[in-house]
Amino acid sequence: MKLPTHAQVVIVGGGIAGCSTAYHLALQGELDVLLLEQGRLTCGTTWHAAGLVGQMRPNRNMTRMSKYGIELYRTLEAETGLATGWKACGSLNVARTPERWQVLQKQAALARSFGIEVHLVSPREAGERWPLMRTDDLQGGIWIPGDGKANPADLCMSLAKGARLRGATLLEGIEVTGVITEQAAGGERVAGVRTAQGEVRCDTLVNCGGQWARQFGQLAGVNVPLYPAEHFYIVTDRIEGVHPMLPVMRDPDGFIYYKEEVGGLLMGGFEPVAKPWRVDPIPSSFQFQLLDEDWDQFEPLMTNAIHRTPVLATAQVKMLLNGPESFTPDGNFILGEAPGLRGYFVCAGFNSAGIANSGGAGRL
Repeated sequence: MKLPTHAQVVIVGGGIAGCSTAYHLALQGELDVLLLEQGRLTCGTTWHAAGLVGQMRPNRNMTRMSKYGIELYRTLEAETGLATGWKACGSLNVARTPERWQVLQKQAALARSFGIEVHLVSPREAGERWPLMRTDDLQGGIWIPGDGKANPADLCMSLAKGARLRGATLLEGIEVTGVITEQAAGGERVAGVRTAQGEVRCDTLVNCGGQWARQFGQLAGVNVPLYPAEHFYIVTDRIEGVHPMLPVMRDPDGFIYYKEEVGGLLMGGFEPVAKPWRVDPIPSSFQFQLLDEDWDQFEPLMTNAIHRTPVLATAQVKMLLNGPESFTPDGNFILGEAPGLRGYFVCAGFNSAGIANSGGAGRL
């Protein structure tokens, strides 16, 4: 498809954040939307995401964003005809220490005030919902029946189809190499983008570049404070008792999470001392690629996981996946118009929670 010379809105980045933004603009009746992806849709970090979709966030606006995303994911497949892998399996968060149990109880009270169905459960009840888990050292847990999981690549493609069905244009293989700005009343503003295939004039630009968002922002002098870290999870072979509706389970004291994956377990986490992916700039050719295994870095998570789920001590591990994810200094998302450049918006920095939050973030 030929690159147009003008669009009302140009979105840069074809991961789930960009496709969600295109979908919602088209849903609201904006017909002149152009999404440009330097590789293929989902090729950056979306394709290797774990796909956990939870609602509980630290404030009301973020919770509303996550709740809306779940409402969207429930109905998207029926709308577009493309499977999303959405399963409302619920989620279970457990507490090992009294301090964590106090935090979870406060989170549960906050979540209820935001309209989320959440239940406090005893260690015995937690074990009934997640039979593979060791519970003798737990204080309790919280059960959120409305949470679930999805297939990230399928979900993104379904959003992309929904955007196209409503008139948006999504083009692959087009790298944006420059941003055109001009002086206007009120200060500098976006006027277009440059690519190897030509210039596209636009009124609004949305940076949905994921882990590339920082270096893409630099092309226009926009600071997007995020940085990629190596992010790990393992996938096991089939384990008896693991089924597609097994809830997502999180053990924050162990820094780990679990979900079912093809009859086995996907277990990942957030090690206390993160490992930055020391490459700058990130090459545009990094598409559908992974990083090298690092079992030393993963060892604290694996040790905690074997403690929490002893079955992992003998389970067959099919792979240790290491894929970069972008993280922000304060753990918050980067959403909204960039200071100092009118018409330049950012939707990035999801701290490995982009699948859960991009539905609502694209709408915002």
